[in-house]
Amino acid sequence: MQLNTLNDLFEEQLQDLYSAETQLVEALPKMASASSNEELRDAFEQHLAETRQHVERLTQIFGQLGEKPGTEKCKAMEGLIKEGEEVLSMQGDPTVIDAALIAAAQRVEHYEIAAYGTVKTLADQLDLGDAKGLLDDTLDEEGKADKLLTKIATGGLLGSGVNEAAKR
Repeated sequence: MQLNTLNDLFEEQLQDLYSAETQLVEALPKMASASSNEELRDAFEQHLAETRQHVERLTQIFGQLGEKPGTEKCKAMEGLIKEGEEVLSMQGDPTVIDAALIAAAQRVEHYEIAAYGTVKTLADQLDLGDAKGLLDDTLDEEGKADKLLTKIATGGLLGSGVNEAAKR
């Protein structure tokens, strides 16, 4: 793909996100089933439903542009998922494994937050208000998912989180 305009870059970034999200749809059920902490498992399952919605939003944006999602694979997400799969194959204390799953999931969330922030800015620069709104919705959900993972890890204000339990 040639990158000659911001439109080209916007499309390329959307393609990358589409690949990332579709890969994540495959990975999240594995992470959920590997979780021993019920709250963490529920968070992964909730984010799976959101991730499916993210794929639908991206498909909608492609439709608005008169384009279709491509087959290019997001190598960054592929690597992040591969790291997460390493955790799935590890043996040990289930609480520590949960802490490792949270770490892997937060790496994914931070990648997505950066990527969605970029495409949202591009959509704004290109005066693509509908796309910007859809991307903003997804960016908000990614941020909430990251905050929920932090809360599960640390226990929030009043509770003992996964990290505290893993120290014992």
